[in-house]
Amino acid sequence: MSSSRFTSSLYLLTLFLLLQNVLGVDPLYSSCSGNEKSTANYGSYKTSLNVLLSSFNQLAPAMEGFALGSLGQENLDRPYGIVLCRGDVSSSDCRACVADATREILKRCPDSKQGFIAYDNCLSKYTNKDFFGQIDTQNRIYLYNVRNVSNPVIFNQKTEALLSQLANKASYKARKMYAAGELELEGPKKLYGMAQCTRDLSSGDCEKCLDGAIGELRGFSGGKEGGRVIGGSCAVRYEIYPFVKA
Repeated sequence: MSSSRFTSSLYLLTLFLLLQNVLGVDPLYSSCSGNEKSTANYGSYKTSLNVLLSSFNQLAPAMEGFALGSLGQENLDRPYGIVLCRGDVSSSDCRACVADATREILKRCPDSKQGFIAYDNCLSKYTNKDFFGQIDTQNRIYLYNVRNVSNPVIFNQKTEALLSQLANKASYKARKMYAAGELELEGPKKLYGMAQCTRDLSSGDCEKCLDGAIGELRGFSGGKEGGRVIGGSCAVRYEIYPFVKA
C-alpha cells in the first residue's frame, strides 16, 4: 500500500471511530429467545430485568468494566445478567457502551427472557437461569478480515503463539482477566492480540474458554490479516494493526 493510500485509510478509520463515539453504532451481534410475554410471571420478570440492567450503567464503570447480578423473588422467574467492557476502554467509554447495550438489548428483545448483545467495547447478556461461573457455549460471533497474509503457515503459528500466551496471562495473571500484547513479524510489521474472560469464571474455565475460541479462530480465520471470536464468557482477537486503546 502506498503512503497516500495508507494515510487515507488511517483517516477513514479515525473518522469512523469518531463517528462511533459521537453518533453511536449498531451492535456487532444480538440474539433473543422466543416470545415469552404471555408466560406466567413475565410482567414481574420484565420489571426486575429493567431495574437490573439499569443498575449496570453505574456498576460496570465503577467495578473496572464488569458487573453481574440477579434481582427478583426466589420463588418466581428472576433475571440473571452480566455486562463486560473490553479491558482497554476508558471508564467513560465503558459507561457509554453499557448504556447503549442495556438500552438496545431491551429494545431488540422486548418479550424475551434471554438476550445477548455485543459491541466493540462491551457486551451484555441476561437469562432467567443462573449462568454465573459457567462457560457460555451458545452466544458466539465470528469476524475476520477478508485480506489474506502472504505466508499463512508462519503467520498462523505466530498468531496462535501470541493468543495462547495472552490466554494464559488473562486466565492466571491478570486481575481483570484481560491481556493484550504484540509480536514482531517480518520487517516493521507487528501482530497485535487480546484475550479476555468474564470475571465470574474460574481461572481454569477462563483458559478453557479462551483455548476453545483460539481453536475456532484457527478454523475460520487462519491466514487472514485479522480475526476475532466474541462470546458470552470470553473473547479473543488479533490484527496486524494496533486496536487496543491503552
